[in-house]
Amino acid sequence: MGRLAYGQDRLFQFGQEKSYEETLLETKSKGKAINWIDVNTSATTWKAKGNLLINKGNPIGVVRSEKMYENFILTVEWRHMERGGNSGIFVWSDAKADPNTRLPMGMEVQMLELDWVNIHAKDGVQQPIAYVHGELFGAGGMTASPDNPRGVRSKSIENRCLGVGQWNRYTVVCIDGTVKLAVNGKFVNSIRLASKRKGYICLEAEGALMEFRNLQVVELEPGVERPEFVVDAL
Repeated sequence: MGRLAYGQDRLFQFGQEKSYEETLLETKSKGKAINWIDVNTSATTWKAKGNLLINKGNPIGVVRSEKMYENFILTVEWRHMERGGNSGIFVWSDAKADPNTRLPMGMEVQMLELDWVNIHAKDGVQQPIAYVHGELFGAGGMTASPDNPRGVRSKSIENRCLGVGQWNRYTVVCIDGTVKLAVNGKFVNSIRLASKRKGYICLEAEGALMEFRNLQVVELEPGVERPEFVVDAL
């Protein structure tokens, strides 16, 4: 069975989109609201309240941005409300859910609550601490080259995420197949040579209550057009 696009119904507006010029020259501009389309979650999974988005976690799956993005800077705050919670954001995603994992192809920017490594210990051995501090990795068939390798994943070189109930801030810079991640005020991770470089942004529900707030996408200039780096439009 191939990757599925499911219902693709518009669910809510959350976050703001601006151009680079608008950000520099029109500092009072609020930008344009971002529409989010359901892929395989439900209308009850999400609740948008102004700058806050409540993510109930079930059913597991994603919503996607209405449009595709290529080169951009994404900033967002997030926090888990349950110990060991799991979530993330996909960039350059095809927004088509795998029928087994229920997640899409894309570059995942991991968002895990710190206690995840203890709750999911194997034979009493804690999972690698790198899991919970903003790993970057190609998911669902996307390939990339990690700058700080943990296998095919790239791990942060400094542990900066905060635990349950505490807000974390990510700055995600996505340019020409390279993703750089700042966690709570410092750039600590990067990955490059992504096999897709224009696609949808997806927000992930993965079984736990968590929240996003103050999401903003600043679009940058496009790169040289190469169709093989662009996902199929939905």
